[in-house]
Amino acid sequence: MQTNAIAIPDFSKNELVPAIIQDVNTGVVLMLGYVNEEAFKVTLNTSKVTFFSRSKNRLWMKGESSGNILHLKSWHLDCDADTLLFFVEPTGPVCHTGEDTCFSLPNKKADFLKTLESIINNRKSEGQSSSYTASLFAKGINKIAQKVGEEAVELVIEAKDDNIDLFLNEAADLMYHYLILLSAKNTSLNDVIKILEERHKVQINHK
Repeated sequence: MQTNAIAIPDFSKNELVPAIIQDVNTGVVLMLGYVNEEAFKVTLNTSKVTFFSRSKNRLWMKGESSGNILHLKSWHLDCDADTLLFFVEPTGPVCHTGEDTCFSLPNKKADFLKTLESIINNRKSEGQSSSYTASLFAKGINKIAQKVGEEAVELVIEAKDDNIDLFLNEAADLMYHYLILLSAKNTSLNDVIKILEERHKVQINHK
């Protein structure tokens, strides 16, 4: 777990410090809680996010009853040392409603690509033989690249016809195998997005 060794929250300013919880794999903001000095120390010692519950008036480890624990991966302070940012790996839905996040996010569907990317990376590291994705990784980069090529050709073929459902399904197949290829090359969708962003900046500067 990464730690911030430079500073700790300024609990002399506020006994309860707000802690923003963010998924380390998807970047989605999951919830907001509050920690006091004791909860902060417990969180660091156990690597399981623990809050001070204002309603229960005690320390409360997220997931202590539901099992949906927040595994701490790194933590960071804001510039005033009075707000925390916890990057976590959740073991299940974070919100009591059963949703992954307590916030209503307008781009939630787009964020699913990051979730899917995380699942693909897990399949690669776990090497599950029963998984189609893991079997592709086992066959190597040539087979993965071949599948991307096949899916691209199938998408082009469907683009020439009028069946929008078949076209969208082929587009989904291509996207999925494209993410597998990125993972096989130890890269990510964010790496590609960064390049597109840089190209966009260059185009704007030349207008």
